[in-house]
Amino acid sequence: MSQALIEHLRDLFAPLGPISARAMFGGYGLYFDGMIIGVILDEVPYFKTDELTRGDFEAAGCEPAVYDMKGTPLQMSYWSLPDEAMDSPQAMRPWALRAIEAARRKPVKPRRKRPS
Repeated sequence: MSQALIEHLRDLFAPLGPISARAMFGGYGLYFDGMIIGVILDEVPYFKTDELTRGDFEAAGCEPAVYDMKGTPLQMSYWSLPDEAMDSPQAMRPWALRAIEAARRKPVKPRRKRPS
């Protein structure tokens, strides 16, 4: 199912540009313009949020992704989408743009140098 979901998300994003998916943590990371903008966990897409966009997702009845860290639930900065966002590129657009904006605002961490 994940490949079908990824293809559907690609179709929904087509007006904005291409997205790619990479396997990670038993799910997939969703990338746009080299930035991670979402994840797919248990066949559910979650989009990146920050302090400026999280309230929009919450107001729409979306849920945060929760990761089990050694028995302790850890809430991630990724939130589910409203059901209607999956219906058309027009319905997806505002949610996709929020995720892209949140990813752009996130400071880039410098890569660690590997020992020589």
